[in-house]
Amino acid sequence: MASVKYRLKAKENKPVSIYIRLSLGRGKEYETKTGFNITPTDWSLKTHLPKSNSTENKQLNIDLKELESFILGRLNRDSASNVLIDTNWLKNVITDCFGRVEKTDEGLLLNYIDYIIQTAPNRKITGGKIGLAKRTVMGYVTFKNLIIKYQKKIGKQIHLLEVDRKFVEEFTNWLFQDGLGTNYVGKNLDKLGAVCRDAKALGIKTNMYVDSIKGFSEKDEDRHIVTLSFDEIKQIEETQFTSKALENAKKWLLIGCSIGQRGSDLLKLKSNDFRYVDSTLFLDVIQQKTKKGITVPILSETVINIIENEMPHPISEQKLNEYVKEVCKTAQIDEMSTGKKVDPKTKTRRLGNYPKYELVASHCFRRSFATNYYKSIPTPIIMTITGHTRESTFLKYINKKEDKDENAKLFAKYFSEMTTKKEPKFKIVKTA
Repeated sequence: MASVKYRLKAKENKPVSIYIRLSLGRGKEYETKTGFNITPTDWSLKTHLPKSNSTENKQLNIDLKELESFILGRLNRDSASNVLIDTNWLKNVITDCFGRVEKTDEGLLLNYIDYIIQTAPNRKITGGKIGLAKRTVMGYVTFKNLIIKYQKKIGKQIHLLEVDRKFVEEFTNWLFQDGLGTNYVGKNLDKLGAVCRDAKALGIKTNMYVDSIKGFSEKDEDRHIVTLSFDEIKQIEETQFTSKALENAKKWLLIGCSIGQRGSDLLKLKSNDFRYVDSTLFLDVIQQKTKKGITVPILSETVINIIENEMPHPISEQKLNEYVKEVCKTAQIDEMSTGKKVDPKTKTRRLGNYPKYELVASHCFRRSFATNYYKSIPTPIIMTITGHTRESTFLKYINKKEDKDENAKLFAKYFSEMTTKKEPKFKIVKTA
């Protein structure tokens, strides 16, 4: 009489495969993996089934019993039709039972991320151009390393077919438990969805849930940005440093707060990126992220002097972030401020109240520029320098809400200036 029995072949304290053995008597025994995994401590040696100590194990118990019944039913039907019963037959019946699709190497999540990275130079991007930006490729590399870390945690490789709602929820919970910020978690979910949908478009079998995978960002009221005011910048400008490294970082800070560009673009600047038009010094820069050409007027006499005579030497963004904290500390930029900083013990970013100098980094320079000139200069003009294309994005960047009353006042102000600048009309006075 045919019988079905389950067993584990390994005893490691991590998820291992559950095997099924089909015995037909007379030495005819066939064994293969069921496709299910379990930690050995959750396995009952008495019943040869999962212990009923969790919701997941109870469901696994039901699945294994369903599989047993399905196999025995199919065995009766196929035996009567003289179908060859062997290990391949057993594998196919398991696949049929759960409606599984054969998993291939190209369907492994990590392998497909690798494929995207390898084909990056030839990939089409928005606007009909070819080739992913270096920053985008690095984003995929970072995402790949994150997936490797998660696979080590769950003890298995992730297949695109397994990326369902339950997987996304568990992955999201793990990211938050690892101490990552809301925006970072949301971006990684965006990346996961993008990878899965790209594979789907190529014809690789994916889970039907992939079209529903979406990222998210923190609420506006939960955002805390750090900027340096004009007064604080002046305070830093007037502070003298005996350390050459700190003096160099101070120069980068002063330039950064004057030009409104990202740290990656700031630190690539050279003297020949600047030019004079009449008596005004201009900076020409092509933004690395957006590929936009930007022209910025340099108006600070101190910054003009740095550019003409004392251009700072190259430094990594990581080192600059370390030094500017010391620069601001020495300049007594120490007002208690709310923000996030990395906890040296957990290596995760924690929200709290800290002396302001502890929160300053290169990304503050661009925000300081945008915040300081907001409402003093028309927003569209500021946006031509920062590179923002939508006002809503710009306002979110500096954590401001649209002020309709203030906009109306500004319009009235500019209208008044426009009308008062009209050319005077001359009357011809008749003389006797």
